[in-house]
Amino acid sequence: MQLGSDNFAATRFPLIVCQEIFLMIDRYSSTEIGDIWSTQSRFQIWLDVEVKALEEMEVEGLVPSGIARVVRERAKVNVARALEIEDEVKHDIIAFLTSISESVGIEARFLHRGMTSNDLIDTSQAIQIQRSGKIVLKSLDSLLEALRARALEFKRLPSIGRSHGIHAEPVSFGLRFLSWFEEIKRRKAVIVTALENVAFGKIAGPVGNYSSLSPELEVRLLSSFGLKPEVVPSQIVHRDRHAELLSAFALLGASIERIATEIRHLQRTEVAEVEEGFTKGQKGSSAMPHKKNPILSENLCGIARLIRSYSDVGLQNVALWHERDISHSSAERVILPDCFHLVDFSLKRCSSLIANLVVREENVRRNLEITRGIIFSGALLLRLCDLGQSREDSYKFIQGIAHDVLANPETTFKEEILAKIDTFAKLDRGQIEEIFDLAYHLRYVDVIYERSLG
Repeated sequence: MQLGSDNFAATRFPLIVCQEIFLMIDRYSSTEIGDIWSTQSRFQIWLDVEVKALEEMEVEGLVPSGIARVVRERAKVNVARALEIEDEVKHDIIAFLTSISESVGIEARFLHRGMTSNDLIDTSQAIQIQRSGKIVLKSLDSLLEALRARALEFKRLPSIGRSHGIHAEPVSFGLRFLSWFEEIKRRKAVIVTALENVAFGKIAGPVGNYSSLSPELEVRLLSSFGLKPEVVPSQIVHRDRHAELLSAFALLGASIERIATEIRHLQRTEVAEVEEGFTKGQKGSSAMPHKKNPILSENLCGIARLIRSYSDVGLQNVALWHERDISHSSAERVILPDCFHLVDFSLKRCSSLIANLVVREENVRRNLEITRGIIFSGALLLRLCDLGQSREDSYKFIQGIAHDVLANPETTFKEEILAKIDTFAKLDRGQIEEIFDLAYHLRYVDVIYERSLG
């Protein structure tokens, strides 16, 4: 990646950060976002904005009629030449305009009339953000569909729910996917709002008071790119807007990490309820041929840390000196394209992970029974209390039996309750059977699914 910034020397330098991750992204992710944030694309957007500005200046009689057409026909985006000029002038916008002037000729003198650098930079960057946002939203929809499909597939599969990593009570296996589905839906809604709140540009001049161009011209120009004018501009579009988007992405990263962490736990040998898809010819370990490691999930957890870190930089970019300083600029040239890359890659990888996840239903059922029925202790406690027994006495009675069962693999909780319940309370066999009936514990699953999927 090359970084550029106005008004300081050494404006381009190689970025070698997280090389393995970015190589992986280049290899496995689509090039759409990369194309949007490429230098070629950025310069082309700059030119599009400059030409549109000329068109609007013609409307107001600020430049001769036909100038925009001449510039559009003659202008050539020459990245190598612009960067060569930048090495000398140490200013990316001036270098870009100079390179365009070389292909346009004398009519190029009208380019950038009355504009400041950030009129062009912030407006163009907003265009890049909106184009990238459409790709991210498409990837979000793919993940939502994958989660919805798996939630429906395993709706009727009973499994053990865990708290603190310890067996708790029965739960539908599909509710895991449904819970993730709902969370990603919430993340999408926040990202949609954040994208709307950052769809702002400015053509308001050096300090934002329209000293050379009118607010009406600005509105027409921005609307042609699907943008709105900053309500109270300075020299920039205010960076709380960008920080909001980066924070929304950080939350999405956290949600993806939640999914990946659960899959990692469920794939542990001692649990073995799920397994990442393992392709033909894939190898899990250089030393141990038997290994199938949850590498996709682990990778997503690592990437989530990077995504969250960009939100911190975005927040620090909000406070700038007076009408603007430059401290945000160099950071944004890294965090915005990289964050979009990572978010889109994470969404695509997570979608594939969910769609190809192998669920070992036999192990799900085995784990449900591994504690030999003590997971029904809570339901028994409630039934005894409903019959008028003391909660404290009932808890002590049940706990003693449950712990004895854990220590004695030759018996089950249900057998011990049937043998000893008469010493404590009158509970007939039908009531006990209901307590140990999985269907009873999952009877409201349809209600939960209805709330989510309708």
